[in-house]
Amino acid sequence: MNSLLLVADKVVATGDQLLQWFLGWPAYTLAVVAVAMIVQRTVTGMVRRTVRKAAASANRERLGAAKRAARTAELTDILMGERREQRAEAIGQLLRSAASLMIWSTALLLILTRLGVDVAPLLASAGVVGVALGFGAQTMVKDYLAGIFLIIEDQYGVGDVVDLGGAVGTVEEVTLRTTRLRDMSGVVWYVRNGEINRVANRSQGWTMASIELPVAYDEDLDRIRSIIENIADDMDTDPAYDDVLLGRPEFAGVESVSGDAVFIRIVAKSAPEQQVVLAREIRERVKLAFDRAGVRVPVLARPYPTPGMPPQAPQR
Repeated sequence: MNSLLLVADKVVATGDQLLQWFLGWPAYTLAVVAVAMIVQRTVTGMVRRTVRKAAASANRERLGAAKRAARTAELTDILMGERREQRAEAIGQLLRSAASLMIWSTALLLILTRLGVDVAPLLASAGVVGVALGFGAQTMVKDYLAGIFLIIEDQYGVGDVVDLGGAVGTVEEVTLRTTRLRDMSGVVWYVRNGEINRVANRSQGWTMASIELPVAYDEDLDRIRSIIENIADDMDTDPAYDDVLLGRPEFAGVESVSGDAVFIRIVAKSAPEQQVVLAREIRERVKLAFDRAGVRVPVLARPYPTPGMPPQAPQR
């Protein structure tokens, strides 16, 4: 009987010890982990709600609606809606990663402190290591910081045609450290973000198609203007150009005058990377309209005379 009592006392004592042990650092660790998870989920939810609101406000009308916008500010605002949505997602991902790193680093320090580990030397060592890395990896730190600002400021994105100084091409990938471009010949360029001093973006918002055409010196400019305005009205009302043409093409006027020709200019706002297609279509329509109206276009590029053949006189 006494043996049973001794065994029971030992079991109770062991249970009390286990309970006290569990109520020590294991329970504290679980509590810290639980609080960290709750804080992470709360912060992540707030970031996602903010991103959704930003994306919803950025999700405006489709590109076809931009055709009815007259002012450049309106066009830019509409066309940049999708880019703002993508940028909001990228910034949200960056904020979530930074918040998770801070939350779990704090939780780890709290757990180590509860275990009796002196974190002051660790923090001091981390500071020394950080300073050493700062001196030894200045270029990498500069690249990452530049990449963060590139994403936040939305200087360019995947699919944009950009000029980064030493490389010109289409952006295929943007990371925090490098940007990958593919030029017109198919060569892939890797540019460190810290080396980018200027960015010329040819795809952001809208572009301008500019067409310069010669007409005979003695042609009636009022008749030329009327023909071009009729072409502009037809293209502006044609739904086939909703995704290319932004606003009505305009007769900009006389660009220059020579002895044989008067050079006129036509301008039109186009969707990003569509200015070449739009300019070709305008030239084709102008050529057909000039043919129907009998507008004379001088021959400015004269062929080199063939040996044995008399030189040709300039045609009007």
